[in-house]
Parts: sequence; structure tokens; C-alpha cells
Amino acid sequence: MNESVRHVKIVKWSDEDQCYVGSAPGLIYGGCHGQDETAVFEELCQIVDHSIELYKAQGKPLPPPAAGRDLANKLQDIT
Repeated sequence: MNESVRHVKIVKWSDEDQCYVGSAPGLIYGGCHGQDETAVFEELCQIVDHSIELYKAQGKPLPPPAAGRDLANKLQDIT
């Protein structure tokens, strides 16, 4: 499994910036932005992958993954 799927990625519209802003709380500070929501998400995924590679290259432990830790994600597993 790709390790980046375990980390939350958020893309939301910013009224203040008038663009989409992507972030990965707990893993990276900052993020990316742009006018196309899909393009911002794709760039964010690349940033997360690169950040994970940097953590590993520097021998630093990764922050704990946040994906799947909320009630909404738990409820999605109930079918």
C-alpha cells in the first residue's frame, strides 16, 4: 500500500485567496493552491509523496497518519 494514502489531504476553496488550497495537516506545513480543484489535489498528492520520501531519507519518523481516524470514515466502512 502506498504510504501516502494514510495521510489526510484536504482541498478547499478559500474566499480570501480566491483559489483552491491544498494541505496535509500533521505531515506538511503549507501546501499548494490553484484555480483547478483536481490539479491542486494531484499536486498535493505529489507533495505528500515527496515529503514522505524526505522523512525516510533523513531517517526521521513519519508523523502518525490521520486518515481513517474520524467518525465519518468509520461509518463509511459499515455496509
